[in-house]
Amino acid sequence: MKKVIIIFFTILLSTSICSQQKSNFWENVSYGGGIAIGFGNNNSTIGISPSAIYNFNNGFALGAGLGYLRSRINDFTTTAYNTSIISLYQTNYGIQFSGEFEYYFARQRDNFDEVSTNFPALHLGIAYNQGRRFAFGIRYDVLYDDSRSIFASPISPIVRFYF
Repeated sequence: MKKVIIIFFTILLSTSICSQQKSNFWENVSYGGGIAIGFGNNNSTIGISPSAIYNFNNGFALGAGLGYLRSRINDFTTTAYNTSIISLYQTNYGIQFSGEFEYYFARQRDNFDEVSTNFPALHLGIAYNQGRRFAFGIRYDVLYDDSRSIFASPISPIVRFYF
């Protein structure tokens, strides 16, 4: 009986101590991502890439994301899915540096053929950011391989927002 009372008070005391320590992990998590929209003569592109990042106190942020992209040019259609690991560094001058490792799973088809491919991408970027909510800039894929990639260029714009 004495052991039960000691265990009960130990659990009660540890619960009391732990409940007074506030964890602010979720207060440092931001949700958001990016969008891609483009329309032209016989072509269209739409993409969405939701993500979540954890903001450290020193200007760094680290997170993960998912992505979907669909592009149609005349009769040629590309559908791509990707996963990503995102790292951001926010300076005091409104400049944000980024590194994003992404892995793409893509399917391209036209009226005659269908091709599936997958490939990695490592984007290094720089963007203008005010208040950590919205950023726009440019990034470069250092792993770009024009024989495997579905993109026409290793350079792409950055449009990113977080709440």
